[in-house]
Amino acid sequence: MPARIPHKQTVAVLPSADLDRDVKWYSEYTGFAKRFANDGYVGLYRDGMEIHLQWHADTAEDPVNGGSVVKFFVESIEGVFKEYLERGTVKASALHLNSPWGTHEFGFFDLNNNAVFFVQDLDP
Repeated sequence: MPARIPHKQTVAVLPSADLDRDVKWYSEYTGFAKRFANDGYVGLYRDGMEIHLQWHADTAEDPVNGGSVVKFFVESIEGVFKEYLERGTVKASALHLNSPWGTHEFGFFDLNNNAVFFVQDLDP
């Protein structure tokens, strides 16, 4: 039986062809406000809810309407990574420790080409 994953938060990461346009739209039509922005990536926040937008070039190699991305933020990534490594879901090289944006993380693609990430924030 798999171990319980101590889940903290799930954040949808949606593709965007124009971040400035989409940030404005989300602000105006949903009340989500920009919380941070970093090189093609924006976090929007409202009432404890978060949506991330990621810019895509809308080319065959980087489609806007390709697979989506889901990030699960967890308290500790070690046990989660070990489980998925043992299952053969990921290779040891998938784990990225101490990212420039302050996380430990790993990810994989599902059968529909959606990216699934598990992320541990290093700044509590």
